[in-house]
Amino acid sequence: MIPAQFDYVAPATVDDAVRELADAGDDGKVLAGGQSLLPVLRMRLAAPAKVIDIGRIAELRGIREDGDAIVIGAMTTHYDVQRDPLVQTHLQLISLATATVADPQVRHRGTFGGSLAHADPAGDLLAPALALDAEMVVAGMDGRRTVPAAEFFTDYFTTALSPAELLVEIRLPKYTGWHAHYEKFSISAQAWSVVSVAAAVRTDGDTIAEARIGLTNMASTPVRARTVEEALVGQRATAENIKAAAAHAAENTNPTTDGDASPEFRSHLARVLTGRAVTAAIG
Repeated sequence: MIPAQFDYVAPATVDDAVRELADAGDDGKVLAGGQSLLPVLRMRLAAPAKVIDIGRIAELRGIREDGDAIVIGAMTTHYDVQRDPLVQTHLQLISLATATVADPQVRHRGTFGGSLAHADPAGDLLAPALALDAEMVVAGMDGRRTVPAAEFFTDYFTTALSPAELLVEIRLPKYTGWHAHYEKFSISAQAWSVVSVAAAVRTDGDTIAEARIGLTNMASTPVRARTVEEALVGQRATAENIKAAAAHAAENTNPTTDGDASPEFRSHLARVLTGRAVTAAIG
């Protein structure tokens, strides 16, 4: 299909992009990697009056170290995130989850910030970002502000971004030396998650000292499995203890039903996959 007619602009700076967004109001859409927006435009599920292409803004790309944090530019591709040495060293969970996004072609074009701003609850990067306490740096007409991941995702395909704001970078604390695993269940290869679990664990000897667990597609937003985390911390890393903690994975969730799974099946998957993810992370 052919998209509806729209105006196209390609600003060179963040300030220019923000002005274009403010001018467009609710009739503007940001084009990052285009892997989510272009299919929606072609199917005419969205018909913006203006598309703001931010692909030429150099400051939105790249990964850097900033004290105790790793900063990922919103326009950094999945391919670059997955292979970056800083990410592999300090944010193993992000690297592992990014490797499961769609296929190599999409990972070369799709962007880290674009996936987060799209806020698909089945997307693979939302739960890891939530579990690791990511902070979203947002630019608007009044300057920049920082939004914690726990407040950034508000509903299906909805974030705390206003129509005149742009996600410019993502800040994540370092998790150096932590163990991590991303366990994904999908109907077919390269498909969206039916349910996935993002697990990051720090051990002290054979004891679990800290745990961070995020769930994909168990509600309209990513979910932090805090009851599982609490059940793991202070316990010896045995199969029995992990299984007992994973039994709490579906608590405080609101899984939907669709053609792939019922709420009951998603809850079952959450418990099973959480056990697998923690076990694999600890090794």
